[in-house]
Amino acid sequence: MELFGFAASMIGLFVGFGFMVGVLFGFFGMGGSFLVTPALMIMGFETTTAVGSGMAFVFGTAIIATLKHRDLGQVDYKLGGLMIVGTTAGIEVGRIGLYFLQDQGLAGLVVGVTYVVLLGGVGLFVTRNAIRNDNDGDEGDNDHHDPDAEIDPDAIPDIAKQIQSYNVPPMLAISGGIKVSLWMILGVAFATGLLSGFLGVGGGFIRMPAMFYLIGIPVPIAVGTDLFEIVFSGGLGSFLYGLEGGVDLSIVAPLLAGSALGARIGSTATSLVDESEIKIYFGLMLLGGAVAVALRQLGNATGINELQVISFGLIMLAALAVGGAVIYSAVQAIRDDARSTGVTPAD
Repeated sequence: MELFGFAASMIGLFVGFGFMVGVLFGFFGMGGSFLVTPALMIMGFETTTAVGSGMAFVFGTAIIATLKHRDLGQVDYKLGGLMIVGTTAGIEVGRIGLYFLQDQGLAGLVVGVTYVVLLGGVGLFVTRNAIRNDNDGDEGDNDHHDPDAEIDPDAIPDIAKQIQSYNVPPMLAISGGIKVSLWMILGVAFATGLLSGFLGVGGGFIRMPAMFYLIGIPVPIAVGTDLFEIVFSGGLGSFLYGLEGGVDLSIVAPLLAGSALGARIGSTATSLVDESEIKIYFGLMLLGGAVAVALRQLGNATGINELQVISFGLIMLAALAVGGAVIYSAVQAIRDDARSTGVTPAD
């Protein structure tokens, strides 16, 4: 039996993968296309099709997750609006660069290497900082954030404090009374927009930690604001790639069918799971993605097909393991809260 030109088993795989990626999307504030795009490339789709379809998936899932974060009060619309401006320019520059490399026959290699460097670098940085802060005894009780409340200065990373100390007009006040230069916001937005257009990602795996470590926004608000921005960057990117025939709806549709539920579950989990756990899960997931893409590149270079299979399996395993950990932590948080209030959760 076939649907959209794929076997039923392949459709089921897409739906299941979309569900787990949706959980990650809603929880981490990124579209999961940094997992979807490499997976499609490993499955043999052209780089531009994988990138364009990844962008379309980003757009659809972002809408679902953003609505949930809005209900939780975890979206800073001023910051999100400013980042849209910088991201738009970056997406177009990145898209032009990718099609140029495609014409030169270098797109697959360059995109793959860039994925490994970025995923590995950001994953190591986030994981190291999250573990170090956890060992230093940082309190984990800041997982519920009022976007209008003043932020505890001790909760702001040292890098962000240093950046905020530079007075480069115009200075803008954003969530929690934080003041930061407009040029820093636009710079982060352009850089992540460049990645969006070039790699087919929402840029969340760079933008979310950038908002926390460079600007000082609390993680749950950084997640919600990032998703709000991705609605626009993902929509623009998928439209531009769609004009070039780079979006395959037979791929996007089943992925979105699965992510619709997963994104809402992941979004809800951000208000339940400790903030330090969010950062550790995030870093470990990026490291898994980096190893998977590296194995794919090695398989291409050596002609060892088994490495391609291992790479694809690792990407699926990363989504399943981290998504499952998110759901498990959220369930445990609900049970712990029920015990503390003397209410027994329903079986």
